Amino acid sequence: MATTSPVRELPPSPRGLPLIGRSLEYARDPIALFRKQWESYGAVSPMSMVGGDPWVMLLGPDACEVALRNADKAFANGPAWTYLVGPFFGRGLMFLDFEEHHLHRRIMQQAFTRDRLAGYVGPMHAAVAAGLAGWQPQDGFQAYWALKDLTLGIATETFMGGAEHTSAEEMARVNRSFIACVQAAAAIVRHDLPFTRWHRGMRGRRVLEDFVRGYLPSRRAAASDDLLSVLCHIESDEGERFTDDDVVNHVIFLMMAAHDTSTYTLSVMLEKLGQHQDWQVRCRAEVLQLAARVGDRPTLSDLDGLTSLDLVMKECLRLRAPVPVVLRRTVKDTVVLGTRVPADTYVTVAPQFSHLMPEYWTDPEAFDPERFGPERREDRSHRYAWEPFGGGVHKCLGMFFAGAEVTAFLFRFLQDFEWTVDPAYVAPLNHHSLPFPKDGQPIDLRRR
Repeated sequence: MATTSPVRELPPSPRGLPLIGRSLEYARDPIALFRKQWESYGAVSPMSMVGGDPWVMLLGPDACEVALRNADKAFANGPAWTYLVGPFFGRGLMFLDFEEHHLHRRIMQQAFTRDRLAGYVGPMHAAVAAGLAGWQPQDGFQAYWALKDLTLGIATETFMGGAEHTSAEEMARVNRSFIACVQAAAAIVRHDLPFTRWHRGMRGRRVLEDFVRGYLPSRRAAASDDLLSVLCHIESDEGERFTDDDVVNHVIFLMMAAHDTSTYTLSVMLEKLGQHQDWQVRCRAEVLQLAARVGDRPTLSDLDGLTSLDLVMKECLRLRAPVPVVLRRTVKDTVVLGTRVPADTYVTVAPQFSHLMPEYWTDPEAFDPERFGPERREDRSHRYAWEPFGGGVHKCLGMFFAGAEVTAFLFRFLQDFEWTVDPAYVAPLNHHSLPFPKDGQPIDLRRR
């Protein structure tokens, strides 16, 4: 007669500081914390974080797969992300679950078809050219903050048709508002009180909402190719459409995702290509060959042919994922790899740890883009060994948009500039919310 393995109960949570648990330990070095948890508990471990509620950490591709596939519908996005940044990005696609998520995703997919993506590439090229025109070559150029402005310009151009009535001063205010909303995730005081991160985030959300809502009447009145207009007019096969509030919520979330995570990915790519000149030369040669053939406005299909850049991008997403952890909250008791996770438990799913496990990657700390090449394909060592865009029904809908954005930028940048980064340089990362280099990611930049 078949027997079933006994279900293990979670051990007591490790001690942490009052109110904030082990949040500071995560902020100092999340990889070190992941490894400590893995060595102490394995794939499913107890954790204490902000707020004092019970948390669980899932490590390794097997455990991540259980939560991301969510076969028994025990893991919900909304309650987890709402706790962290709900007042700032709530009702975006990432915050929705089950049938409601399926409905909104079904409608939104119409905005990210291959044909739509191909149409967004032209405005991307224009925004990249405009942004790079202001870059001044120098030693110690602050690449991260320059990229932050440039990628917001790309998002504004492609998502809002350039936001034709917006001044440079207002765009700077919008950028500051996005930053305030993202950084509010690390707030200890989670109430709208003066001089707190939470208050700055709440004020930033109001700025973003007024900004997007101001363009709704013109986009509702006349359809065009920018994403805001598309979201105003698309409908599912059953005729379902977004309300004005839906459009505002989705655009704010998508603009944050499109320019914040792409900024970090590009920052890492500039760092690695500056340290590994052989790859910079290889990528530039590929770009110059394409430019000689098609000119300065390659199509989406043309950009897809830049295979060396694709290898570098995938390796940088592996080494430093822009979203190193994703959050869930259990809505009922469930079992993950033999361990019971009770209902109403916050769950940290850590794809970044999977990206660095020697069980799945050769010399995982090394920069080695060829590991994604057709001869090796180390990312196929496990279906969830490489998951920078998540997995399951919540897998990032904008992943191909992000790839096109990154490649369009580097297509122009590699033609216009050369740069170096000290091989010994290690980016000092701020992990209080989404990671970013505290020193602005300096590069020694020269015009070609």
